[in-house]
Amino acid sequence: MIDPKKITVVISTYNHGRPLELCLAGFRNQTTPPGEILIADDGSGPETRALIQRLLPTLPCPARHLWHEDKGFRKNIILNRALAEAKGDYLVLTDADCIPHPRYIEDHATLAEPGFWVQGRRCYLNAAASASRRPGQKVCGFRLFLAGKMSGAAKGFRLPFPVIRRDTGQRGIIGCNMAMWKKDLLEINGWDEEYEGWGLGEDSDVGSRLYHLRRPRKFVYGRAILYHLHHPILNRDHVPKSQARLDDTIRTRKVRCERGVNQYLVGKQGRAGSTHPA
Repeated sequence: MIDPKKITVVISTYNHGRPLELCLAGFRNQTTPPGEILIADDGSGPETRALIQRLLPTLPCPARHLWHEDKGFRKNIILNRALAEAKGDYLVLTDADCIPHPRYIEDHATLAEPGFWVQGRRCYLNAAASASRRPGQKVCGFRLFLAGKMSGAAKGFRLPFPVIRRDTGQRGIIGCNMAMWKKDLLEINGWDEEYEGWGLGEDSDVGSRLYHLRRPRKFVYGRAILYHLHHPILNRDHVPKSQARLDDTIRTRKVRCERGVNQYLVGKQGRAGSTHPA
């Protein structure tokens, strides 16, 4: 368990206008706010950046916008810069296309345990349910499930008690709902910037290297719930190359990546992209 004020939430985004507005509204309505929120922006355009500047002052804790120029998919770089800037002892990672349950931070604070990282789950809202969401509107999961507008229902309900499995499995590693101790992320040198394209590099690789550090996960159902908004399927042409890199990391039991957060830790002030404080 950790004091929520020692939690840094990192929200990854790239031109997520309306989804990001829904996501941030979810963090405005938490039972317990985190210590800070960092928006890790992989090069969004002026419209999204203006939206972020409008919404930052409405959040219930200090919040900053970390941005770098759009030069293709460079999510791992902006995540490393967010890690270098984070003031909290514990990082909760999510994406801008996810709405957090009102007790999301409360749950992650309770689940935090030295020597482990946490893998939460997500359910999926279909196109109609996603399009009809309003900022701050309560997600009535049971009603959406009965209407056929929510899938992955086993991952979408907060149970009377959490179901937790402690393991080192690959199945179910997803970057949109992970939580780790900052010191553990620094020990593995953060995210591997050699990866290109979404998936694997920002989640499975980090999870695997934490396993090699002897940090198993707590695989959790019934707590720390996210509602994932519908979006078109993204290009997967890069996946075979990323999978080969991940396979090598697992085979060699690599702990530290070469191109990681260490680049931004020395004299990091002014080097972590553009920073826009609330």
